[in-house]
Parts: sequence; structure tokens; C-alpha cells
Amino acid sequence: MDSGRSATFTAVPDDLNMSSNSTLTESLHEKTIVFGLKLWVVIGISVGASLLGVLLILIVCLTIQSWIKRSRRTFKEIPIIQIPPASKDIKEVRAVDEFLPNDFVVHDGLLLAIQNEPVEPVDKDVNQFPQEDKTRQREDNDPSVPLHYVDNYDGIQPVSTCEQSTSHAPADSVPLAGLPEFSYLGWGHWFTLRDLELATNCFSKDNIIGEGGYGVVYRGRLSNGTPVAIKKILNNLGQAEREFRVEVEAIGHVRHKNLVRLLGYCVEGTQRMLVYEYVNNGNLESWLHGELSQYSSLTWLARMKILLGTAKALAYLHEAIEPKVVHRDIKASNILIDDEFNAKISDFGLAKMLGAGKSHIATRVMGTFGYVAPEYANSGLLNEKSDVYSFGVVLLEAITGRDPIDYDRPPNEVNLVDWLKMMVANRRSEEVVDPNLERRPSTKELKRALLTALRCIDLNAEKRPRMDQVVRMLDSNEPIPQEERRQRQIHISNNSETEPLRGKNSSGRSDAPENEMRPPRHKNRPFSPK
Repeated sequence: MDSGRSATFTAVPDDLNMSSNSTLTESLHEKTIVFGLKLWVVIGISVGASLLGVLLILIVCLTIQSWIKRSRRTFKEIPIIQIPPASKDIKEVRAVDEFLPNDFVVHDGLLLAIQNEPVEPVDKDVNQFPQEDKTRQREDNDPSVPLHYVDNYDGIQPVSTCEQSTSHAPADSVPLAGLPEFSYLGWGHWFTLRDLELATNCFSKDNIIGEGGYGVVYRGRLSNGTPVAIKKILNNLGQAEREFRVEVEAIGHVRHKNLVRLLGYCVEGTQRMLVYEYVNNGNLESWLHGELSQYSSLTWLARMKILLGTAKALAYLHEAIEPKVVHRDIKASNILIDDEFNAKISDFGLAKMLGAGKSHIATRVMGTFGYVAPEYANSGLLNEKSDVYSFGVVLLEAITGRDPIDYDRPPNEVNLVDWLKMMVANRRSEEVVDPNLERRPSTKELKRALLTALRCIDLNAEKRPRMDQVVRMLDSNEPIPQEERRQRQIHISNNSETEPLRGKNSSGRSDAPENEMRPPRHKNRPFSPK
């Protein structure tokens, strides 16, 4: 009897379990009001959706956290405003009056250079360059400031496509008037990339005025109406940084009317750009050999004015600042010309500094074939006399109208320097004058120019004159000293050449008066050098 009770007692839970399972199963299979889906399907969908939502939330949180960390790291490594390293080599010096002709431009007799720390003037009576008020606020700091190109600005597109435009402030006599000065180098202006995009119509191809291995030069107009040339340096394995520093160090502080003025720069990320004054009358090469020569010819006096200005600028770089600057790429295409036919030397990307006490520096040979001094090409030893040689070649180029190297000519005329020496040796110096000149120079003018050029291209670098001497030789109305002519005769004779330049016009044409000047045939650009 006890065993029977026990059996009955244990059987009751089994029946209850079976009944409960059956009820649960029936409940899970009952249809719900959610699209008529069964309860177990609804529960499964809800659980899956919950898990998916949690996963998405985790992914979003991790993404945001990673972005914040990356942004902080980028901000620390690449600041918004990067200031290029400044050279400590260039010191503040007084201008040397004896080296400077009367029309050299020196601000308050003081030349400032790039320093990491502010410096005091050499003389308490001499003031530094006037600095613009750095607390001045920008007239319109909104990057969407409209940009409008003036119709009479040759070659610029009418309206920027970067932003819609209505008008802009008229150009001031001061190129950077109305613009902020963000520079921490003590000179010039720091431009944002957006500023220069607006100035160049988003770096439009229509605004390209020069290209080369170094980069591209665009013309543009700043928000205050100032026309500028913007050099965008290509970022090739650090070349952009090197060339940027070279040009900043070479001409960042110097001021001379025959040097193209560096107005400011742009440094953003890997972008390196330099902003120059815009010189809108072409360059010497285009006037002698390019498209401008097809419909207009420079007069003799215009050519000599351009060469004299170039000589004054080189004398300034070589003699008036410390350390002296060797341009290293003097050629006709790097001599820009303004509306008054004043020369402005440009492109300091290859320039080198020559400190006090150094007679030369050893460097890789760079420059333009036909203009490079032979001793520099052979040894890599560079000093200011290399620029003197290059200037002599440019002077011959202006006298003759010939390229330094012209393979379309007979073999004995390919090299301009060799051909010129041969013509002088054969007493045919009157025949070297550019036939495109409407009025030939006088015999005296031609002799002066040729003797100056021959001294500059002397194979012995030590015998070449300094550029301040070249200025006096070109600018003086006095005859070249007899001793100099005697030395030139000896030099030419030693090179199997004959007497110095004779004074007869072999063409039979009368010599033009020295002070006479005729305008070029260009109808749209009146020539009025002063």
C-alpha cells in the first residue's frame, strides 16, 4: 500500500509538466495582432533588433571616440598656421652708401633680415622699417568675401567662380592696404589658401603666366584690388620647402626698385606659395625673342635702361647687404619689365647666401645653359662673379638680339659669347648690333656697352668688375678710362684677337644722337622711360 501511494505521488508532477509545456507551446504558437505573426516570431524579432541596436550604438561610440583622438593628434602635429624655419644667418646691417647709386631705395638706411628674435637697430638714430599695425582688424574676415576682377586688368577672368561677386575695394597706392598682417616673421603678410583661391579664380588655368619644374605662377587680384603674381611651389620631396625658404631668406626683407617685391606667403599643410607684386609688361626675353618682339622692338635706350636697372639690383644684392645674395640664375626671362620699362629681377629659387669672409661656396651646379659662368660650371665654386658673367651674357643678348645658344645658326655662331669675341677680333663690332633696332646706337654708346660686356664675360673671374663698377660703366657719361681700354686690348690680343673696338659705322648709317629716343611701334603701350 505504501509503495502504491508512492507511485501515485510521483506520477502527478509528470502530468503537470506535460500540461504546462503543452500550454506554453500553444501560447507561443498563438497569432498576435502584429501582422498576424506568431508570438515566438515576434519575440525573436524583438531580441534580434535589440542586439542589433546595441551593436550599432557601440560602433557609433567607438567611431566618435576614434575621430576625436585623431583630430586632437592632427591638431597637435599640424597647427593651422605654420611658420617656416627662419634663418639666423642674415644680420641687420647699415646700408653702405658708397655702393649705392642715387636712386637705390633703402628704407631709413637700414636693411632688416630674418631673425628668430627681435633685434635692436644698429644705430639708435636709425629706425626700423615701419611695421603695419598688427592689431588692425580685417575689413571683412569672412572667407566668402566676393571677389571681382576689374575689366581693364588684362587676362583676368571677369568673376571668380569660387564665390559670387558684386564689388571690391579699389586698389590702394600701398599694395597691401586694407589687408591684415598675420606674419610672425616680421615682414609681409600671411595669406590663407582661401585668400589665394579667390584671388586666382580657384587657380584657373586661364590665369597661369608661367610654369616650370619648380611649380606654377598665377596672376590674381587680392580683395583690395591689388594685382599680384602667386608662385605655387610643387611639393616634390621637400623641394617646395627648400625653395620656399630660399626665396623668403633671399628677398623677404630687401627693398629695391629693381627687385620684384615679395608681398607675403601662404603656408597651409603641404602648400607653399609666395605672393609677389605683379609686373605686367612681360620680361626681357619676350621683348627680344618672344611674341612681343613680333610687333614691337625695344629702342637702344630702353634696352640700356633695363640693363642698368638690372646692374643696380645686382650691385645691391652683392654689395649692400650682409650676407650678400648670389642670384645664380640671371637670364633675360628672369628680368621683368614694368610699364615704365624699369627692370625687376625675379625668381630667387636658386639663390645662395655668401657670408662675410667667404670668397666662394661649393654647391651643385645649377642655372641655365648659356648663362652659367665657366668656372662655376667646371668646379661648382660659386660667388658673386658668377652673376657678373651671367649679366654680361644678358648685356650681349640685348646688344645683338641673339639667344645665348642658338642651334639654328651656323656652327661658329651657335654660342653668342664665342661669336661676339670673333667679331670683335675681326674688327666687325659694328655688325653685331641687333638689326631689328629702328635707330642704331652711336659708336660711343656701342663701344661702351661692348667693352662693359667683354669685361663681365672675362674667363678669369677675378678680372671681372664688381656690379657697382658695372653700374658706373653703363651710367657714366664720361669715357671709359684709357687704362681699362688698354687692358681690354691686351686681353683680346692674348686671345688671338686684335685691336679694341673701332668707332666707324660699317653699315654707313649715321649715328643716332646719344640723348635721342624713339618710341617702339607698339600702339597700345606708349614707351616713356624716365
